[in-house]
Amino acid sequence: MKNQRTKRNILIALVVVCLVFVALMGVGFGKIITSDITVAETTAPAESFAVINIKGTIQAGNQGNARVGYDHSATLDYIDSLMEDEGNKGIFLDVDSGGGTVYESDEMYLKLMEYKETTGRPIHAYFNGRACSGAYYISCAADYISANRNCWTGSIGVIISLVNYSELYDKLGIEEILVTSGDNKGMGSSGSEMEEEHIAIYQSLVDESYEQFVNIVAQGRGLSVEATKEIADGRVYSAQQALEIDLIDKVESYEEAYSHMEETCGSDGYYKQLYQPTLWETMLADINDVVPKSDVEAVTALTQGNLSGVPLYMHVE
Repeated sequence: MKNQRTKRNILIALVVVCLVFVALMGVGFGKIITSDITVAETTAPAESFAVINIKGTIQAGNQGNARVGYDHSATLDYIDSLMEDEGNKGIFLDVDSGGGTVYESDEMYLKLMEYKETTGRPIHAYFNGRACSGAYYISCAADYISANRNCWTGSIGVIISLVNYSELYDKLGIEEILVTSGDNKGMGSSGSEMEEEHIAIYQSLVDESYEQFVNIVAQGRGLSVEATKEIADGRVYSAQQALEIDLIDKVESYEEAYSHMEETCGSDGYYKQLYQPTLWETMLADINDVVPKSDVEAVTALTQGNLSGVPLYMHVE
């Protein structure tokens, strides 16, 4: 045990030294990369369209976590500021995401619709490698959608993932004790078997969110609800397949989509880094990734996943 702790401490020290060296090497480079376009982190031009990243899992993230690729609250606040900015000429969504939670996906969609209805300015979306489920949901606010030829998109549907660990708990000697106010209050608990009544209740919630998704797609893409349901069985589509069923408007490169937005707005684009983690936050996140975890820590992380039991607009890989 003592030798294990010593090895762990040595590994942490080595990681810290390496990260500090890499960070120091990167100081002074003020460029931000967004897809294939490199833009400087400077003050926005007098007139420009905003490039907004929808990348990573769409969820409410802690802004102090360097591993959060998508900062939900910061993005919402930024769109609010754009509505007050007369120099802003539109929004270009740079999308690469497998989706996320139902709540945050819908909240971002509604914010973009508010922006469009308030300002009358255009919204374009470009799909990179993935634009699935919640990412596609958000993009339905766009007036124009295009995708890379290798993109996967669609995955129109809802999922709630629940895992039962009762047999594992038995092996580990863990007993879950639930004190509830009703028969259904503890449904979905990881330590109890799922009853058919509980499955039916969850299914009703999934069905309601699915109907909402279908209506958003139908409205955004000018399709009937019936036609939308025929293609909304949860499957993913290639860019070419998506084009043939009107889920996107064009298959093109990022540069072509970006140029189209420039022509539409009559201005250049501007990318603003919404959150820049500190060196210390980055180091802590990297250390957490590489330091070996005990069996107890691994099981705890598995059973306490923050998306377990949450309704998701997400493509499951």
